[in-house]
Amino acid sequence: MMTSTLEERIKKLLAAAQPKCTEIQNAAQMIRAGKLVAFPTETVYGLGANALDEKAVGSVYEAKGRPSDNPIIVHVSSIKMAEAIAELNWMARFLMEKFWPGPLSLIVISRQNIPLKTRGGLSTVALRMPDNAIALSLIETAGVPIAAPSANISGRPSPTDADSVTADLGGKIDAVLDGGATQVGLESTVLDTTGELPVILRPGGVSKEKIEKELGMEVLVPLGDEKSKKRSPGTRYRHYAPAIPLLPDKRTEAFWSEIEISRKAWAWIGIKQPPVEPLKKIIFADTEEYAKEFFRALRALENSGAEIIIAEVPEEKGIGIALRDRLSRASSV
Repeated sequence: MMTSTLEERIKKLLAAAQPKCTEIQNAAQMIRAGKLVAFPTETVYGLGANALDEKAVGSVYEAKGRPSDNPIIVHVSSIKMAEAIAELNWMARFLMEKFWPGPLSLIVISRQNIPLKTRGGLSTVALRMPDNAIALSLIETAGVPIAAPSANISGRPSPTDADSVTADLGGKIDAVLDGGATQVGLESTVLDTTGELPVILRPGGVSKEKIEKELGMEVLVPLGDEKSKKRSPGTRYRHYAPAIPLLPDKRTEAFWSEIEISRKAWAWIGIKQPPVEPLKKIIFADTEEYAKEFFRALRALENSGAEIIIAEVPEEKGIGIALRDRLSRASSV
């Protein structure tokens, strides 16, 4: 069975965006005018600005309260657009053909037309092509690469629907394109392709195993050193935290004794049932659903009356690796 080419996949997605054509055209005009537009991707909603416009990108940092040394992923709609802003080596090109459009951001050497503010002061830039008809059409219609971190206040759970974007950024941005709930629910994998071996700087929607299978080589995973964190968007600061404490389930008697002694109302999220009945619980069918609904569940439980959220820690494989990463950085311990 023949697989479709990247060009064919792009054409199919752009065709699917036709029902939203007028809204997308209006949003694209805003992007070209230096304004901020939130839009859906397959991972989470992004807060978009013209990646070539330093002032517009500065507005993204300001609206989110994002640290200025945290680089922003740049979204493109074609290889030609990627080539115009970055130097693409064989590894990057190969992975683009295999995984784009999709939840894989590639660290490559930046050209000088990408402002340092967009890159967080680095010589590299993270590029991605979203697997979402509205997002891809927005970039294509705007005719410029779009810098877009998650469309939330920095440190809050990432938004996976338009209502969450409005809750965080309403009144601070110019428009929100509503594309319904996102499909993956966790951000993209960030992969550094500038060395001899590829390095995962942030786990996400494409697993280490899948990348290794396609490349036929080892993919490295650094042990959380600051140099590696600095090169990747969204890894250097506490992220994804709900308004109430989030605790990973340690699965020990001592842990649950402390919860009982505290007498605090608690909520549970996970695949399995909790050992005792909580105030509220959200049970997922499998790890994929857990990952997809993780951020939405955190936001829902903030207003449930619970004082603590306890989360089951998923298995360390597939999307579970990315989910463990988000859980760890959202937790209060």
